[in-house]
Amino acid sequence: MTVIELRGKVALVTGSARRVGKAIALGLAQQGMHQVIHHGHSDQDAEEVAATVRALGVEAIVVKADLTQPADIENLFETVRQRFKRLDVLVNSASTFTPGDIIKVTLESWQETLAVNLTAPFLCSQHAARLMRETGSGGAIINILDVSALRPWKTHPAHSVSKAALLTLTEALAQNLGPDIRVNAIAPGPILRDEGNSPEQWEKMGKALPLGHTGDPSDVAQAVAFLASQSFITGTTLRVDGGDYLK
Repeated sequence: MTVIELRGKVALVTGSARRVGKAIALGLAQQGMHQVIHHGHSDQDAEEVAATVRALGVEAIVVKADLTQPADIENLFETVRQRFKRLDVLVNSASTFTPGDIIKVTLESWQETLAVNLTAPFLCSQHAARLMRETGSGGAIINILDVSALRPWKTHPAHSVSKAALLTLTEALAQNLGPDIRVNAIAPGPILRDEGNSPEQWEKMGKALPLGHTGDPSDVAQAVAFLASQSFITGTTLRVDGGDYLK
C-alpha cells in the first residue's frame, strides 16, 4: 500500500476552532499540512488555533462561514482557491448535537440539524472535489460521524438520522469520486466529555468500555491522518470508540 505524503499539502477542517475539529487541524498541521481554520462564530478561538498552527511551521488562514448557508460555503472554498490554489484533504467535522423527543422535535430544529450535519458535508464535498480535480492530484474527504450513525440514540433522533445519512453519503461519494478522490468516515465513541456528564460519570463510562477507559480527541486526529495518507482505503467507516459499539 502506497503511503501518501501529507507534508506541504492543504487541509480544510470544518469546525476547527474548537473541540474535535481543533484537534484534527492541529494533528494534520503536525504532519506538515497547511490549514484552513473554519469557524462559524468562534473568532478568538479560531485565531488562537491558527497561531498554534503557524508555530508548527505551516501556513494557516481563518475563514468564517455559516454552514447552513450555501453561499457561505461557496465563499469558503473560493477563499481556499484564491489563497492556496489547491485542496488535498477535506474533513467534515462541524456538527450540531441537539437533543429532543422525536414527537416534540420542531421542523425548524430538524432542518437545522440536517443542514449542518448532512447538507453542509454534501455541499463541501462537491466544492472540494472540484477543487481537488483542478490540480489533477486528487485528494481525500473524511466525514466525522459518531456511533449514533450505527446505533441511534433515543435522546438525539435528528442527530442520529443525520449521522446515519452521512455514513451513506460517505459510501455514495466513494463510489462516485474514485479513483482520484478517496472518501472515508470516522465514528468516534466517548472521546470528549460534555456538560451532560460529570467527571465521575465520564470515568464510569470509560470503565464500561472493552478497553476500560475513554479516549481523547487526539485519537480521532491520528485516525484522520492515517486515512488521509492511505492510497487503497475508500468507502469505509473506522470506529474509534474503545469498543463502545460492541456493547
